Amino acid sequence: MVIKVERGNPTPEELAAVVALVQARAAAAATGATDGPHSLDEWADPARNVPTRALHPGGGAWRATYWPR
Repeated sequence: MVIKVERGNPTPEELAAVVALVQARAAAAATGATDGPHSLDEWADPARNVPTRALHPGGGAWRATYWPR
């Protein structure tokens, strides 16, 4: 594997950090590990449709029903 610095002047510590990160990602990809606890089926999870905060009645509350939070 070849890593080429296109711009800047990184310190040896910065280069070591980048190499360690690239090696860790390559090792994770080789074992089939994912990037986090969430799966690709997160969009199909019914819990995603549950509101995160309670709606309060009031003037204009019906307009805010579909506003992003």
